[in-house]
Amino acid sequence: MPKVLIVDDSPAQLYSLKRIVEKGGLETVTADSGELALKLASSEHPSVILMDVVMPGMSGFQATRRLNRDETTRHIPVIFVTSKSDESDRVWGLRQGARDYITKPVNPNDLLTAIKGVMAA
Repeated sequence: MPKVLIVDDSPAQLYSLKRIVEKGGLETVTADSGELALKLASSEHPSVILMDVVMPGMSGFQATRRLNRDETTRHIPVIFVTSKSDESDRVWGLRQGARDYITKPVNPNDLLTAIKGVMAA
């Protein structure tokens, strides 16, 4: 079963995203920081990473850059799931190596479609 790593510092957001993804028939693993996301990406080998942008310590932008520079994790597609809705943030996120950019509040169907889209690519 494909596994999705969900990264968000908000317990409520983690819970909400986890429910959406699991209802879509996918396994989940969660991280509450960019630092933990890097460790779990290497050890859990997820099919996709859903990454928040604004987190204490390492931001989602920073974590995504590091994932894309690491030979063992660069193949894992990242989808930003964030409240940052400015076009400049979306462009910057895609420049960091993300495959898609979704703004909160999340539409469950849009999120599952994005996940399946990057897994199929």
